Amino acid sequence: MADVPHDVKDLGLAKAGKKRIEWADNNMPVLANIRERFAKERPLDGLRMSACLHVTAETANLCRALKAGGADLVLCASNPLSTQDDVAAALVAEYGIATFAIKGENKDSYYKHIVTACDHKPNITMDDGCDLVFTLSNERPDDAANVIGSMEETTTGVIRLRAMEAKGQLKFPVIAVNDADCKHLFDNRYGTGQSTIDGVIRATDMLMAGKRVVISGYGWCGRGCAMRAAGMGAIVIVTEVDPLRAIEATMDGYSVLPMPEAAKVGDLFITTTGNKHVIRPEHFQAMKDGAVVCNAGHFNVEIDIPGLEKMAKTVRKDVRHCVDAFDLPDGRTIYLLAEGRLVNLAAAEGHPASVMDMSFAVQALTSEWVVANRETLDVRVHNVPREVDEWVAAIKLKTMGIAIDTLTPEQTEYLRSSDSGT
Repeated sequence: MADVPHDVKDLGLAKAGKKRIEWADNNMPVLANIRERFAKERPLDGLRMSACLHVTAETANLCRALKAGGADLVLCASNPLSTQDDVAAALVAEYGIATFAIKGENKDSYYKHIVTACDHKPNITMDDGCDLVFTLSNERPDDAANVIGSMEETTTGVIRLRAMEAKGQLKFPVIAVNDADCKHLFDNRYGTGQSTIDGVIRATDMLMAGKRVVISGYGWCGRGCAMRAAGMGAIVIVTEVDPLRAIEATMDGYSVLPMPEAAKVGDLFITTTGNKHVIRPEHFQAMKDGAVVCNAGHFNVEIDIPGLEKMAKTVRKDVRHCVDAFDLPDGRTIYLLAEGRLVNLAAAEGHPASVMDMSFAVQALTSEWVVANRETLDVRVHNVPREVDEWVAAIKLKTMGIAIDTLTPEQTEYLRSSDSGT
């Protein structure tokens, strides 16, 4: 199948990639259920799809489901460091899916691959950070006119999309998959929490117990990172700009400090905000010798890396895999992980398959829903239908061997009634 269009590192890696994909598939029973139904019903038949996603084993199984549903699919990477090269090779050679992704690709190659996805003239798109939708909406208006809908996987991407909608830049309906309960309550919290700490440990071999870990941002990703770090014995400090989230972090048992104060005491810093320059030169100036800084947000802008480079007397690349050392004039060294990109994907393997099962099940079903409702969707950011969330959660529980109660007719009637009082 290697004659499908592609740009990957080495097709010779395909057999290893297939093993990785099949291993992930063992832990993605909900998506497998959808793939089986899609193969019979073909709800995406005749439609061209372009997806800009992290090219991992879990994503490969989503792509398999979309192809089973009849989609003519092109996949490109949504981050230069998140691609698993063996998976990219297997998608091409074993599954016949056009794939354009190479781990470590430079900015020119990254955007060249996005342009290739646009050249596919998609009817449906999937995005992980909004780069594909932004390019189509702002640079390819003729191709954007062919798009009936898109799905967005990340908090960062949804923020961009809502800004585009407010500015009138959005050219087609987009579904905020990130805001689905089956996505952010589990993927963001449990997936990001576990995989981020995994990435830090793989990169540094750090003992978490006793370390002061500063989590910047207490959204669902920040909650997950804080929970996992605390579970390994770390002393967790949270920085926030939202007073409600700051109160929540306090009541969850964490210290809450402004970043200028947290910078003085932190051993490890993890940004999870989706915002720009959360850690800046004035914070680096306050950090202790040996402080480790990393990012779990989608783009590498949360840490002011150019500002750190200007401060440094020397920069030593790859002092350890995924670790760069910035030596400051006063003798201190600050360590940056994974070039400031997503540490969980660049230094580890990303979220476990069992949690991505839910997120990608939502992606697949929302694609089907967009096609079924293409005539009535207006151009804005839409929520995932509640019935999709509930179906995915119910099937996930079933695969885990967990049963729950159902309402009795009396209870159902009571919830609909306004007659019962004290």
